[in-house]
Amino acid sequence: MRGRMVWKGMVVVGLVALFAQTAWSYDEINVTNGGSIQGKVTIKGEKPRPMAFNLVTIPDPVFCGQISTGTGWRLVEDFIIGPDKSLKDVVVFLKEIDKGKPFDIPKVRIESIDCDFIPFVNVLRDQDEITVVNMDPVEHDIQGYETARERGARVLFNRPLPMNPYHKVLGIFGKKHLAGEPMVEKIHLRKGRNVFVMQCGFHPYMFSWGLVVENPYYAITREDGKFEITDIPPGEYMLTAWHAGMKEFVEQKVTVTAQGRTRAYFEYVAPEGRRSAHEIEENPRFGLELLEEGLEIVPSIRRQIP
Repeated sequence: MRGRMVWKGMVVVGLVALFAQTAWSYDEINVTNGGSIQGKVTIKGEKPRPMAFNLVTIPDPVFCGQISTGTGWRLVEDFIIGPDKSLKDVVVFLKEIDKGKPFDIPKVRIESIDCDFIPFVNVLRDQDEITVVNMDPVEHDIQGYETARERGARVLFNRPLPMNPYHKVLGIFGKKHLAGEPMVEKIHLRKGRNVFVMQCGFHPYMFSWGLVVENPYYAITREDGKFEITDIPPGEYMLTAWHAGMKEFVEQKVTVTAQGRTRAYFEYVAPEGRRSAHEIEENPRFGLELLEEGLEIVPSIRRQIP
C-alpha cells in the first residue's frame, strides 16, 4: 500500500471503530500563493464481498426491491470500483493544518430515495446540522451513531422519518420524487471521535457515512478515484485517506510548494473473506415464496451484481 497504514479498528455491521483524535484549532487567512494536491485512490485485489439483506424479512420488500439482485436480496454498495481499480467515496484530507482558506463547507443534506441514502459519504464540521429528507412513500427510522475504536458506537439520535405524503411519479415533468418534511439534527461528537454513521432501523441496508473534519482541506474521490485539494499554504503536511468499508485510515507526508502542484496516490488492499454476518445465503425458509400472492420483487431501477 502506498502511504502508511494507521489507526486500526474493526468493521462490525457497517460501524467502524476509530482512534481518538486530538482537537486542533484553525485560523482563516487570505491564501495568495497556495498550492494544490492532486491524486488518485485505487484498490488492489478482488472486489470485497458485499453485505446483503434478505428483502422478504424486511418491511417494504417490493418497493425497496426496485434496487436489488433480482433474487430477493439487497446489497450494500460500499465499494464502488472502476475498471482501472479506482475507488469512489474516499475522503482525502489534511491533518493538523492550523491556518488557511475559509472553513466554509456545504451543509449536509441526505435524501432517502428508493430506500437508499444519498449521498453515501458526507463531510461535515462538528456541531453542524444535517438535514434528512424522505423522498419515498414508505416510513424510515433514522438512527445516528458516532464511533471510536476503544469504546465502540454511541447513539446520537433515533427518530422516525414519516412516509412522504408528496411522493408522486411525474414522468411528464421528468421527476420521480417530491421531497417530504425534512428532519434536522445537530451532530455533536464527543472529543476524539470523528466518524458519524446513519442507518435505517426498518431497512438496515440503508447507510450514510459522515467524516468530521477540522479544516476545509479535503476532497471526496469521484468514480474515477481522483481528487484535488486547492489553495493550500506552502508547507509539509500529513495527507490522510478514509473509506467507510476499510479497517484503517492511511496517511503519507506531502510537501506543498507556492503555486505548485503535488501528486499523491493511495492504494488500498481489498479485504478478503467474510466482512459481515449479513451475506447472501440460500435459506429455503425465507425465499420469495413468502411474499403475498401477486407480489413480486423486480429490480426495475437497478439490478445489483453480487
